Formats: sequence, C-alpha cells, structure tokens
Amino acid sequence: MIKSLASAIIFILLASCSTIVNDANVPVSLSFSDGSNGNCTMNNKRGSWSGKVPGTFMIRRSDDVLRYNCKTENGKTGTGGIVSSIEGAKFGASVLFFDLGITDAITDKHRTYAQSFVIPVN
Repeated sequence: MIKSLASAIIFILLASCSTIVNDANVPVSLSFSDGSNGNCTMNNKRGSWSGKVPGTFMIRRSDDVLRYNCKTENGKTGTGGIVSSIEGAKFGASVLFFDLGITDAITDKHRTYAQSFVIPVN
C-alpha cells in the first residue's frame, strides 16, 4: 500500500513538470490614437510581425518588450514598445504543481502583452 501511494505521488510530481499555459501566442489588438489606418511592423526576441492597423496580431509570448514601428496612411509615425508582464495566476499554478515555473520561464509562456494597445502617433 505504501509503495503504491509513493508511486502515485512520484507520478503526479513528474507529470506536473509541464507548462500550465498551452498557447505560445497571445492576441494583441492595435489601433492608432487618431483613429486612422496604417501599417505596423513589430518584433521581440521570438519573432517579427507586420500588418494593417487597426487589427489583431497573434504575437509570440516573450519577456522582451514588443517593439513597434508604425506609419499611418496620412504619413504620421508611431514608434515604441509594449512591455510584457507575468500572468500571475498561471505562473503561480505552475509553481504550485512543483515545477517551480521552470518550463514556463524557459519558454516565456507565462508572459503576456496587453490585449489591446493604442499607438500614439504624431
């Protein structure tokens, strides 16, 4: 009985060494502060993306700032970055399951960006 219980505990501990967060990408909706249309290029250490704004992009999670370089149809520009943050509940759950957040920390899957962001243009 004790061997079975010990085996079950070891199995649970080893099985919990996986990530709590499944999706590597997070949606980020972008728009311009003046309501205009345009294009943006974005990048972090995990990849680069470009497309029309306003729009929603599937961005790879990273602990890096998501850098953007945008231009409206009227020629206005906007450059800057969106800081990533830790998804506390999901990171806390991975710590609770004894992998100490190692898997998420390596893959940055515990990080996220703001779901929507308004790009200031001048």
